Amino acid sequence: MLFDISDEEKKKAKLPHDLFLVNLIGNHILTFVATLGLATSWAWPMLIVPIVSFSILSIIIYKGKKSRQNAPWFVMCHWQIALKRSMFFIKMLLAISMVAAVGIYGYTSLGWMKEAVYALIGGICILPTMVTTLVLIIMESDALHQAGEGKLPDKMLDLYPNPEAKIIESVNPDKGTQ
Repeated sequence: MLFDISDEEKKKAKLPHDLFLVNLIGNHILTFVATLGLATSWAWPMLIVPIVSFSILSIIIYKGKKSRQNAPWFVMCHWQIALKRSMFFIKMLLAISMVAAVGIYGYTSLGWMKEAVYALIGGICILPTMVTTLVLIIMESDALHQAGEGKLPDKMLDLYPNPEAKIIESVNPDKGTQ
């Protein structure tokens, strides 16, 4: 739905999506690739990616929860969208971290072949992370655009109703735009 929202609120509503996209594109893609080149000789720079990621995600979660008390309704709804996606991303990162830990444990303590660990980590960890990151980039880019336009998904109205919101345009699946 399209709402009558001030430019200031639109700008504030874009912030959570900007932060999340910086994490996904700037950190998980660009920084990861930059530090990957150092990983063969010195692996410690690779820790930059998860540290920065969890820092940004923590900021989104903190501000998203705080927005429920003190942010305008439209801005709060966009923080909730970013918060929900951040929580999903954290859960996915923790799950693949556990799989990677099993692979490392299997190699160091159980005598697994190096190639089997590479297949486990590459197939179960890196590939799903790349696909999830790509899908989240697309979803967050769309949410960023919607925030700039003054739009919200209909499900946000169900979760956080606001009878005072001024609807400019509503989309009804049966009748089209009204």
